[in-house]
Amino acid sequence: MTETTTPTNETKEQVITPWEVEAAPGGSVDYMKLVDQFGSTVISEELIARFEKVTGKKAHHFLRRGIFFSHRDLKEILDHHEAGKKWFLYTGRGPSSGSLHFGHLLPFTFTKYLQDAFNVPLVIQMTNDEKFLWKDMTLEESIKYTHNNVKDIIALGFDIQKTFIFSNLEYIHHLYPNVLKIARCVNLNQIQNIFGFKESDVIGKFTFPPVQAAPCFPDSFPHIFPLNDPEIKNIRCLIPCAIDQDPYFRMTRDIAHRIGHQKPSLIHSKFFPALQGHNTKMSASDTNSAVYLSDTPDQVKDKIKKHAFSGGGATKEEQEKNGADLSVDITYEYLTFMLEDDEQLKDIAERYSTGKMMTGEIKQILIDLMNKIISRHKEARAKITDELLSTFMSIRKLNF
Repeated sequence: MTETTTPTNETKEQVITPWEVEAAPGGSVDYMKLVDQFGSTVISEELIARFEKVTGKKAHHFLRRGIFFSHRDLKEILDHHEAGKKWFLYTGRGPSSGSLHFGHLLPFTFTKYLQDAFNVPLVIQMTNDEKFLWKDMTLEESIKYTHNNVKDIIALGFDIQKTFIFSNLEYIHHLYPNVLKIARCVNLNQIQNIFGFKESDVIGKFTFPPVQAAPCFPDSFPHIFPLNDPEIKNIRCLIPCAIDQDPYFRMTRDIAHRIGHQKPSLIHSKFFPALQGHNTKMSASDTNSAVYLSDTPDQVKDKIKKHAFSGGGATKEEQEKNGADLSVDITYEYLTFMLEDDEQLKDIAERYSTGKMMTGEIKQILIDLMNKIISRHKEARAKITDELLSTFMSIRKLNF
């Protein structure tokens, strides 16, 4: 039985693809429908406890709060790790803006946590070709964005001894053998069913999925995993990503055995919502939906105060009487992503939902926190030289 399922009539109201995220009209993204539609598994409390046992560390708040909520074969990765067998992390970024925004931080922050917790190598693919094919930009613009974005990523603190970042434009000759093997296993009908491509779409879109899939397999990186290693076909891969990226890897899992590799495992996150509400994700395509790591304190303040959708009362009297609806309040939602202190978050939730805290107060808490994160990131990024960037992106042996 394959995992490349197509949307049912029940799920057609919300559109979730690697390129478009839109909830049903008037609603928010229904993640349980996605789990059912995609055939993934919700992360249980038992699996989180197992995670903590294996790592010897408290689970990241993204796990504890259900922000990373779904998986494919995460248990198998934990089994593999406990047995002392090799595995690696793979994530990526399609560079479409000069700076990362807070939505982009979600997978990278969690990936860094995983790298530190498990002490494993990490590969990060920068998909210049994807953005060239899907966005109105030149290859030269995409390359420029790549260098800026990679500096943002390095500034998050990834271990240079265990991290390889690459542009697939530059690394394609190493990927291409696996790209070809994958491409021979997937036909046009399957690609159209999985991704919804139309006859009017450029053929580059049809050929991109195997490029996204190739880094799942260790022999795409012979400088990290020597091809003469007798265990190379048993090396596993874990991909932290937002759930909209799952179609690529359902396709990959379906064909992995046909080219002699292990199925990649996945751990899925929810979306970091747009400022305007839960009906879509924060996007670089709409600058008013996003807060960037390059924003000034005044820009952050302006965006949160003007654009962050509120579940609070329209007046002070209404807020004091009824409290805020946390399920639709974007400011509170952002704090669940960014505020690590569970007790502080619980206190804010209690006071805001019962009318003891005003909307202006919770927005100021978020503004201060975002500006603190941005300031810290800008300080770290200022130390990232072109030479350091070149080292992260150089083909070299990693130490793990």
